[in-house]
Amino acid sequence: MQAQEILRSLRLPEFDDLSQFFRNLPATALVGLGAFAAVVAYWFASRPRAVKPPCDLRMQSEEVEGLAGARRSVIGDSPQLLTHYYDDARTMYEVFRRGFSISENGPCLGFRKPKQPYQWLSYKEVAERAEALGSGLLQQGCKPSTKQFIGVFAQNRPEWIISELACYTYSMVVVPLYDTLGPGAIRYIVNTADISTVICDKPEKAKILLDHVERKETPGLRSIILMDPFEKELTERGKSCGVRIQTMQEVEVSFFCKLPSGLSFKLPLCFLSGNPKGAMLTHGNVVADFSGFLKVTEVITLSWKTLPCAGGVVYCHGGRIGFFQGDIRLLSDDMKALRPTIFPVVPRLLNRMYDKADTSLKRWILEFAARRKKAEVRNGIIRNDSLWDKLFFNKIQASLGGCVRMIVTGAAPASPTVLGFLRAALGCQVYEGYGQTECTAGCTFTTPGDWTSGHVGAPLPCNLIRLKDVEELNYFASKGEGEICVKGPNVFKGYLKDEERTAEALDQEGWLHTGDIGKWLPNGTLKIIDRKKHIFKLAQGEYIAPEKIENIYIRSDPVAQIYVHGDSLQAFLVGIVVPDSEVMPGWAKKRGFEGTYAELCKNKQAIMEDMVRLGKESGLHSFEQVKAIYIHSDMFSVQNGLLTPTLKAKRPELRDYFKKQIEELYSSISI
Repeated sequence: MQAQEILRSLRLPEFDDLSQFFRNLPATALVGLGAFAAVVAYWFASRPRAVKPPCDLRMQSEEVEGLAGARRSVIGDSPQLLTHYYDDARTMYEVFRRGFSISENGPCLGFRKPKQPYQWLSYKEVAERAEALGSGLLQQGCKPSTKQFIGVFAQNRPEWIISELACYTYSMVVVPLYDTLGPGAIRYIVNTADISTVICDKPEKAKILLDHVERKETPGLRSIILMDPFEKELTERGKSCGVRIQTMQEVEVSFFCKLPSGLSFKLPLCFLSGNPKGAMLTHGNVVADFSGFLKVTEVITLSWKTLPCAGGVVYCHGGRIGFFQGDIRLLSDDMKALRPTIFPVVPRLLNRMYDKADTSLKRWILEFAARRKKAEVRNGIIRNDSLWDKLFFNKIQASLGGCVRMIVTGAAPASPTVLGFLRAALGCQVYEGYGQTECTAGCTFTTPGDWTSGHVGAPLPCNLIRLKDVEELNYFASKGEGEICVKGPNVFKGYLKDEERTAEALDQEGWLHTGDIGKWLPNGTLKIIDRKKHIFKLAQGEYIAPEKIENIYIRSDPVAQIYVHGDSLQAFLVGIVVPDSEVMPGWAKKRGFEGTYAELCKNKQAIMEDMVRLGKESGLHSFEQVKAIYIHSDMFSVQNGLLTPTLKAKRPELRDYFKKQIEELYSSISI
């Protein structure tokens, strides 16, 4: 009655009519209206909600007073740069021990054999094996010192982590070795870091190392420890050149020497591709970097289970890491068996997922469904239980195990188109980061709730970023553009035994000069727009120096000029070739084909085969070889704007001039 009196006092003329209307309704209609009201109320109570951003997404970074345009994250309670997230986890040793404690000896490292479920080593098993391996290394003469470098030449697997933890436990330095660096680089690293002991996964890699020893190229190498079984002949071969060959198990049980664990200063050493540089990273660098990630994403509650690459973050919370079988073709099967919650990827894998998204459906149907979900994404809502998920996207989600809640991509820029589609189709949070080894990993990261694309996020709370003028390329910090420079506790200490290149990378104020050109967007995020030097990454993260490749290909007799093109959204290189009009006829005749210059230019396959042959002879990796070429009959020149007055290639102009041809080359080949 009181409500009716209030409504009457408002003098709503329709009240009496409305009241009369409801009194005249049959009981079934009233029940129906009540049910409808209940459904509406339930929908309002259970409707999907957006992730609450940790800051105002319209201003994700702010300028720092007195530091000439430097910007910092607005996330956090302190103006000080973040050095650690937990007080009891300031070194990687402490990070692992924290996970050991809070996991209550839960599963830590997982592996699987074909068509079998994952098997798990517990935190206790991993800790005991790492301590035993470290003790065995000490028994064999290694020193518990940051000057003791231990090489690890293996794919990602549990024994890799055990080897790493063994070094951390006794303050030794782990130095990763990679096949992709090439034999010359491996020789350089072993000698530069004075590595006497290398831990390998397979006998084939031990043989590569023994080849160097037998040629007297790595005289300091004295011990090889193998994860996998090997034949007796390998032991005998090692003895003949003064190298001891053992299994990891033999070293672990050889001797147990208890020393104070987790000494104060630890140093991982990571050599970079190309002309090898040993980036010296402290545990403080690593902890600061992943602590920045944790600070940004702390609004998200996760059950940590992941494929490798997020090690420190996962250990710190007592989570588990599952390793794939080592064959990329079996990755989808491994994902279904592991059912990870976090999936670190490179953009190339995202591109493959996009290209192969449920081929049983027409692409336009998927795009239509994705547009419906993108509308939710624009409002900050990320979910995998909508009608569109159940009808169209469940197969895509199931291919990743069905439990992925976070995808983190980096190493190279990701396509905005691909990111937008996968955020909708996968129904999980997709983050993009930017950084390099010299700042440990990332220095910017997507802010939760900002699901726009075309930028790499805001600075992490562990570092500052500022842009420096690059006058030769017409980029000026006053316009919000310039070379990206990074400063903070995640920035490395320099390159091992290389003061010259250290001085090039780190200025006197401690700013790391990345060589990338960035631009501040109005919302405080950073966009990568160029590269200071002509070096770039492919989609899977390999660095490419195109001028080095061009200098090799130009030695091909029929090639007068060559422009090698690639970018971070593509997985391979293509080339624009101008044949030599004088040499081409004679060269072609020797190979059994004749014709006019224009006709000969159509035989591009023969030209490319000769270029690739030279590339192989010169030691180019497969990812450094062009996969397709376009033949252009007119020379690059100063007059047509494709060369500088000093006859150097104007790369941006060449890229724009041949944009159509480059797009056609990429569309004609799938890898």
